[in-house]
Amino acid sequence: MSVQFNVLGVLRVVEGERDLTPSPAKHRALLAALLLRPGRTLTVGRLIAEVWDEEPPASAEPVLRVYVSALRKVVDGIRTVPGGYLLDVDPDQVDAHRFERLVIAGRRARDAGRTAEAADELRAALALWRGPALADVDSAELRRAYAVPLEELRLTALEERVELDVALGRGAEVTGELRALVASHPLRERAWGQLVLALGQAGRRSEALSAYREARRLLVGELGLEPGPELRAAHERVLAGGAPARAVPNDVPNETPPDVADFTGRERVLDWIRRSVPVAGTAPVHLVLHGPAGTGKSAVAVHAAGGLDFPGGRLHASLGARTPGAVLEDLLRSLGCPEGAVPADLAERTRLYRSMVSGRRLLVVLDDAADEAQVRPLLPVGPGCLTLVTSRSPLSGLEAARAFEVGVFDTDESVEMLARVVGERRVRAEPQAAARIAVLCGGLPLALRIAGSRLARRPSWTLEHLAGRLEDERGRLDELSAGDLAVRGSLALGYRALSDHERLLLRRLGALSAPHVAPWAATAVLGAPAGRLLEALAEAGLLRARGLDASGQERYDWHDLTRLYAAERLAAEEGPPARVLAAAAGEILDRARRARTLLLPAEPGSGQTVARTAEQAADLDTTRLRESARWLAAERGFLVAAVADLQRAGLDEATWRLAFYLTPFFELGAHREDWHAVVELGLRAARRAGHRHGEALLLRSLADLRRTEGRLEEAADALGRALPLSEAREVARTRHRLGLVRLAQGRRPEAEACFVACLAAFSAAGDRRGRADALRALGGSRQAEDLLHGSLAAYRELGDPRGEAAVSLDLAGLYLDRRRPSEARERAERALGLARRLGDRLPEAAGLVLLARVALAEGRPDTARGAAEEALGVFREYADRRGAGRALLTLAAALLDLDEVDEAIGAISDAVGEFDGLGDRHGLAEAEELAREASRRRGLRV
Repeated sequence: MSVQFNVLGVLRVVEGERDLTPSPAKHRALLAALLLRPGRTLTVGRLIAEVWDEEPPASAEPVLRVYVSALRKVVDGIRTVPGGYLLDVDPDQVDAHRFERLVIAGRRARDAGRTAEAADELRAALALWRGPALADVDSAELRRAYAVPLEELRLTALEERVELDVALGRGAEVTGELRALVASHPLRERAWGQLVLALGQAGRRSEALSAYREARRLLVGELGLEPGPELRAAHERVLAGGAPARAVPNDVPNETPPDVADFTGRERVLDWIRRSVPVAGTAPVHLVLHGPAGTGKSAVAVHAAGGLDFPGGRLHASLGARTPGAVLEDLLRSLGCPEGAVPADLAERTRLYRSMVSGRRLLVVLDDAADEAQVRPLLPVGPGCLTLVTSRSPLSGLEAARAFEVGVFDTDESVEMLARVVGERRVRAEPQAAARIAVLCGGLPLALRIAGSRLARRPSWTLEHLAGRLEDERGRLDELSAGDLAVRGSLALGYRALSDHERLLLRRLGALSAPHVAPWAATAVLGAPAGRLLEALAEAGLLRARGLDASGQERYDWHDLTRLYAAERLAAEEGPPARVLAAAAGEILDRARRARTLLLPAEPGSGQTVARTAEQAADLDTTRLRESARWLAAERGFLVAAVADLQRAGLDEATWRLAFYLTPFFELGAHREDWHAVVELGLRAARRAGHRHGEALLLRSLADLRRTEGRLEEAADALGRALPLSEAREVARTRHRLGLVRLAQGRRPEAEACFVACLAAFSAAGDRRGRADALRALGGSRQAEDLLHGSLAAYRELGDPRGEAAVSLDLAGLYLDRRRPSEARERAERALGLARRLGDRLPEAAGLVLLARVALAEGRPDTARGAAEEALGVFREYADRRGAGRALLTLAAALLDLDEVDEAIGAISDAVGEFDGLGDRHGLAEAEELAREASRRRGLRV
């Protein structure tokens, strides 16, 4: 039986008859924050703001981790992701999301004319409520952002369900419910109108008229307003003995274009529009649908308009580059203004338009708006009017307007749209090719419609054939053209509307293949400050502002087809991208080099040393190093793409240098795919340039990658090829790595010979960082406490907290093996603290495993279990199989001490799978020994 989460009332977590609800108030607030957005990454900062509102403690971040760890004991699916946490549960397990789904289903049934089904769906939705949403959740932030909108949706759904019940002749059944509703919400005119109609339908005419008089008294007394059209119409209907309200005159305009036959998806935005429709007599509402060219904003507006009831009519205007005066002239004629009576002056036209619409409840669709100034004179001001504006810009300066970004489709929606254009049979016959077309079109509805139209007109073409044609980036925009539809033409309209500087930046960004970019990189390709130009391109819908990244920079991304168009314009107007990339390479390399220097202060063999006290290292370097790691994490996608861009442009030295600068970051974050791709590109470039030094450095990096993967023979081979290419000062560095490989191979004498030779070489060269690394390696191999302490002192002197953290873990393990658990705990806690301050997740997980082992040695299996589970989550997040195996063995040992033998055997089995996949014989031997102990305790063979 699955766990159910209830937030529509007091927070409850139930599994069958079991109540799993956490007791601490902050735990409930954190769980509610995760439940309200299942499947979405919530940053640590966002969660802190929602759990503590405006007064978080100084230790909020580590305390939040403790809360998460506690919640994981009762709630499965809380995942640690880069930058925060995510709750991986089915939204239908959360009553709030089930409620919203049922409301949408009820509205669909209503729109399709299935009145009884619609009423039942809404009734089921409302039955989920057990009291005020988030009733016992102590978070003003969550209540403001979620409880208030949920309560409003509940009231609206209740009114909609009552309206359906009245339409089904159930007026007598709902009068009590309606009286309770108007008693608690006395100013909701719609509910009063429904009460008047329900009483009239039940044959209680005098009560219906009395209810109207009571409603009017409240509205006039509280608001100074007479009842609106909807309530007056209900009153008139009762007076007429149940006759329909007045007929709508025949001259009502209905100008919205016909809906597209293959309209697909968009339930979220359509539901947002439906929920935003103003009640008759209330203030007008203006909604902006914005997004890049080709996302189907106009189709959404037209489709939504077709399902809305506006008795005053529907107006539609295509704005484009037209002036407000020209558009107003058309709108005035649509409203019945005689041709000769349209004023010449814009201000006079605006006044006449507002006068003509003031008594109507209108829907106005304004398509393809350029800016706020073009839209303002066209907004209807009458009570209950709705304006739908489509634009590439969010029109942030449009007063009292609300905006919704219409993005691209996901793969499933894309395939669904393709099937509607091409035909279900052809798509079902080639599902993989359909998915490829969806990806190559980037989920852009315009591109999908064009691709589908081409297939529909060519029944002999397979979907695989078109996918193959779209694979070539150079011809993709040519392929996405059919009749008068063309992606290139749609993008060209936006490009031509830009200023000269904006066009220059857009096309120079086309030199980059990265999916997103920060202002510094845009400045590098432009050769001038680019921040304001990026904002302008985002306003124009050609870029998209993604918000702040982990390092605090604003980031911008764009659709892949926009990038191809920008690259086309660059080639046509300025030539190949090599010149732009060559100009930007200096800034890219300088930033990457500085970040690497902070990750690895005074690399071994470089002779660079920076002497600092331990206190300076803790206070200064952890902050700077953490910032460096965050910057690299934020820029990872950009920098990996930049290596490929530089290599394609033939900029070989820049290519191999950038590849070399990035490799320590890949090792720290276990980004092995990026590591491999970048090293291969760097090696190719170094060899093409004949740069022996660059080739040696990248072969050494390749060896580091192979060693972390457990492919030790390949690592040794790469180092063997690097040695004859290495410069004199790099030989010791390469031999040091060879010693690490030999140690991993179990060839301890050879490894120690390497470390001893390297220690002598580093000492002779006065290289204190190299000496620190060699002392650590030799001390670890010999389990020599004095050597490890020497390494620790050297790292502290260098101001290298990462080195200090690593050797602290070595010492903790040594102390634990020598049965000195208190000293082991002290060293492991120091390492863990440094790793957390640096933001280094994998070293943090290694520290947690060691602390778990210390807790086992001290007889605290519960503590060991929690630490091992937290470490396992990190290792799995980073796909570190060896680390996951170690954490699983430690977890299994804790479970055995807790007498949870079956669970321990499961953990051992998982560990065997990890070690077996790696070919780790030592890990397998440990797992087998632990399995025998588990078998002994259970009394069975495993």
